[in-house]
Amino acid sequence: MTASAHPARRTNSRGRQLDPQGLIDHYPQPLELSRLRDLCGASVVGHRDLPRRTVIELCRLGACMETSDVASHHPLDGKLVITAFFEASTRTRLSFESAVARLDGKLLSVPDGKVTGVAKGESLQDIGEMFNSYGDLVVMRHPQTESVEQLQTGLDLPLVNAGNGSGEHPTQALVDWFALLKWRPSLAEEAPAPDQRIHLGVVGTPGSMRAVKSFVFMALSFAPAISHLTVVSELADPFGADLHDAIERTSIPVTVTNDIGEVLPRLDVIYMNSIALLGDSYKQLDSRYRLTTESALHPDAVIMHPLARRDELDVSLDDSRHNLYFAQAAGAVYVRQALLVCMLDRVDRLPFFA
Repeated sequence: MTASAHPARRTNSRGRQLDPQGLIDHYPQPLELSRLRDLCGASVVGHRDLPRRTVIELCRLGACMETSDVASHHPLDGKLVITAFFEASTRTRLSFESAVARLDGKLLSVPDGKVTGVAKGESLQDIGEMFNSYGDLVVMRHPQTESVEQLQTGLDLPLVNAGNGSGEHPTQALVDWFALLKWRPSLAEEAPAPDQRIHLGVVGTPGSMRAVKSFVFMALSFAPAISHLTVVSELADPFGADLHDAIERTSIPVTVTNDIGEVLPRLDVIYMNSIALLGDSYKQLDSRYRLTTESALHPDAVIMHPLARRDELDVSLDDSRHNLYFAQAAGAVYVRQALLVCMLDRVDRLPFFA
């Protein structure tokens, strides 16, 4: 795998900087084009659509996108992506739209569902039928968990689920693992050395936090890289029905605790989120799970967060080496570029495959 001589941009102003070249150098073999081409015309609505080997290849491709002059090759010229956001979003919507625009694609954007026919009672099935005539791919976020299934009843285009109620957010998990593999490329190995494996801590309730749920599902597929998974939650069973069976089947030792102070010094990676969807309302993390520079973090531990944050992640950590969350967010454009290029069958237009 080779990338054009094009230095990576400094993508985040504070916290750890992640160098994509390290991921490229760690796996110099050619990208698995057949696996990337399997995404052509496919939809990505849940974790099952992004198996481990596909995630690795997308992250390697994302690293190439980040270090290469891709924009001048106009790989998405002539393609039109619809971003339909019926629920508030900053990073997800803008990173998808930036990914499309930087590759010379075109956008139709619905930044607020209230401006659509939904306000008049139009069904998602009918909206899906209309989308078929207007674009080439749809990225949708919606507050209802069943929204993906409803839209796909009428939609023939490839769909990216950008969050559906308390369901999933699979491309957030892709963004998360892009950050982790740039931070420690050996996590993608079939059998990482013991000192390269991580004790992963998840703070929250994956069963009702879609980003955390998708992250945990993806983490389970990287079992060789994880020595232990500890979930810190005020609930005795934080997984819910979706994750419970997968947790039962995994070879990773899993612990659930409500005492973050006891486990925190042993964690290599801490993944946090602040907001859980419970019924029709949102609930924040308990204040006892708040992290600051005074928390008993392992000296080399990194903190991840899909953002937006509340009080659970103090701004005092922003200038520390524990901060992986800004680099995590900054990498979203590149790995989403990689995904869109594959789904829209434009891999052959990339300069490193010429």
